[in-house]
Amino acid sequence: MNNTVLAGLIVGAVVITAAGAVATKNGYNPLQDYATVKSVEPAFETSRIAREVCGDDIVLQQAPVQDEKRVAGAAIGAIVGGVLGNQVGGGSGRTAATVAGAAAGGYAGSKIQKRMQEGNLEESVEERCVVVYDTESKPAGFDVTYELDGIERVVRMDYDPGKRIPVEDGELVLTKS
Repeated sequence: MNNTVLAGLIVGAVVITAAGAVATKNGYNPLQDYATVKSVEPAFETSRIAREVCGDDIVLQQAPVQDEKRVAGAAIGAIVGGVLGNQVGGGSGRTAATVAGAAAGGYAGSKIQKRMQEGNLEESVEERCVVVYDTESKPAGFDVTYELDGIERVVRMDYDPGKRIPVEDGELVLTKS
């Protein structure tokens, strides 16, 4: 064999070996199929976390009624109505006016006491609680848009794959080697 040919074969083998070593070191294997990475975006998972928030509220409510039948208002109204009715007319007309005045006064007194009781409010403080939701975002890898066989797709990966993703048997190799 000629020395020039032998030297050429040796230099060629060294160049191919060196090129292969450099390509493999940079993550590229000329015998491997690859998908081309178009974009890489950080991905996040958002979750809602419930928590209870409590605070004091002022509440108005009707005060307890001591005279539910409104006897005091009816009695005072009847007395005032009877006195006023007694001032009208004379004789048996005066008696009728007194009775009518007492009846009307009793009714009016009862209604006045009812309105006063309904307007009698008490203030109290009650603790009220509501559930509120906080949101929390955590990193969830990367959404990688890639092209394989002329079709663009998106895959979520645990790491940024760089410019290409290895392909074996038409499927992406998603684990880091």
